[in-house]
Formats: sequence, C-alpha cells, structure tokens
Amino acid sequence: MRNFVERHTFWAIVIFLAAAVFLWMIFAVWPDWLIAAIGRKKTFVNTLFNGITLGGLYFLVASGFTLVFGLMRNVNLAHGSMYLLGAYIGYEVAEASGSWFFGLLVAFLAIAVSGILLQVLIFRRMEGDDLRQTLVTIGISIIAADLMLAIWTGTTYQFQPPEWLFGAANLPIVSVIKSSGDPVYIKYPIYRLAVLVAAVAVGIGLWLFLNRTRVGMMIRAGVNDRQMLAASGVNVQLVFALVFAIGAGLAGFAGVVGGTALSIAPGEDIRYLLASLIVVIVGGLGSVTGAAIGALLVGLAEQFGLAYFPTYGVVLTFLIMVVVLAVRPQGIMGGR
Repeated sequence: MRNFVERHTFWAIVIFLAAAVFLWMIFAVWPDWLIAAIGRKKTFVNTLFNGITLGGLYFLVASGFTLVFGLMRNVNLAHGSMYLLGAYIGYEVAEASGSWFFGLLVAFLAIAVSGILLQVLIFRRMEGDDLRQTLVTIGISIIAADLMLAIWTGTTYQFQPPEWLFGAANLPIVSVIKSSGDPVYIKYPIYRLAVLVAAVAVGIGLWLFLNRTRVGMMIRAGVNDRQMLAASGVNVQLVFALVFAIGAGLAGFAGVVGGTALSIAPGEDIRYLLASLIVVIVGGLGSVTGAAIGALLVGLAEQFGLAYFPTYGVVLTFLIMVVVLAVRPQGIMGGR
C-alpha cells in the first residue's frame, strides 16, 4: 500500500476521496438535492447491497470455474449445467429430507463426482485441445439442459432456507429522520447477508488452499510444468481430478445457495455460465482474488443498471469487460 501511494500519489488521492464520498453517501442523511438527483437513499443502499450479494453468488459459481478454466486451462462450458443440476438435486434432497443443509451437502458431493467423471472421461482424452473441449462441453450442456427440462419441466422452484435465515436485519445505516427526530434504519434480508458471508469464507478458503497447502502448491506446479511434477513422484492425474471435483462441487454448492436466494428455472445455466466467463476474464485467469473483484464489479453493474438504467443496464456488464480488456488484456489480477 505504501509503495502504491508513493508511486501513484495522484491516483491514491483520487481513490481516497472517492472512498470518503462513498462512505458519506452510505452513512450520512441525504440532503434534498441529492435525493432529487439520485432518488431515495433506501433505493441506493438496497441496490448497493443487492449488487454486493449478487457478486458474492457470482463468485461462488465463478470460483469453481476459475479453478478449471483459469488455473488448469480446461474449457468447461458445461459449468453452468453443473450449477443448475446441483440446484435441482439439492432441491429434491431438501424437500425429501426436510433439511436444507443436507440438500446443500448432497448437491456439492453429487456435482463433485460428476466433475471427476468429466475430467476422467472427457478432459483427460483432450488435454491441450481447446477447440475440442469447447465443442464437446457445449454439446454436454445442451444435452444436460434438455434432460433437466424433461425431468423437472419448465416449473420454477424455490428453496426454503432454514428458519433462522428468514426475515430482515436492521443495518446500522439511517435512511431518513422522522419529523419526531427518530431515525429510520434500513432493513436487509438476512439470507442475502449469509450469501455474502459464505462467498467470503469460500474465497478465503480457496486462497489458503492454493497458496498455503502442499496440495495447492502441487496444483500450481502441475499447471506450470506437468512433467517435472510427475517426475517428482506425484500422481498428476489424481491432483487434476481433485481440482475438477472442487470446481464442480462449488458449482453445485452455488446452485443451492443461488436457488434459495433467487429461483431455479431453465435458462439459469446459461446465465451463470456467461457470468462466470465474464468474471474470469475481468478478474484474470487463475486468480481467486481476481475472480472476487470481477464478481463484485459484475454484480454491482448488473444491479445498478437494473435500478437506474433499466433499458441499457445489460450493457454495463459488457462495457466493464471491454474496458478491462482494452486497458489490461490479462485481467485485473492476471499474470502477464
């Protein structure tokens, strides 16, 4: 941080001032002219938190994708189908058992097994052939989408989260001051805050796993020099199968979490696959930190676009990707 301030004093001042203005907009009571220009503070703050929590959900999906695509350079365009299949499996198990957490566990394990099968039966036979991987996984995603549509039809499903995640929490943010002088605090759904906490926990866990464990070092070494890692006595294929299991399992995990926050319906696989691609491209291939930054930017752009620019909101997401690719083609946190 100190080196950045010394080398880029001007930008450090700009960032500091922008952060100060942003915090003032969140915690201060808005004057009338600001309400007239932007709208109610409650709308702004809710949109902000919706963007952050949606970014957390996108990170949960993209974190698995960045392991497989960004780190191992395997093009798995069936990742969105894994998300949706995990959501359906988790829903069925949760409904049958009456336990949301059991549905979450089964979805993670079931999709992790499917990831292992995909790596052993498909990717191991097409290593280094990006075009074949792309075409085959597109075909798998189309078949999977049709099978899920045949089994679960076009009905929209909704999870019921645990009772202690129902309701809304009072945020320490004042919306308005009543004429009596009493402050009105903004409320926000507890479950969405739990999604954000889960995303942060997964992000920290992945970073520690890849950078502070022996297996994580093996994974990174295998990507850079597979022959050298194999010569040291490590079963490279087993390590890569483990990566696929974790990446796919996270997609299934995100399916249950996302299906509870939003809904489960046909077409969600394409939505989250596209979001994962944009997040990985913006954040940088193979970077968990970059995926978190990319997911946050995409989530905020999507929600603020829907709230303030509904006609052109979808353009903001692609505009972020275009700007990042123009300024830093390897992504925000990508290596050169």
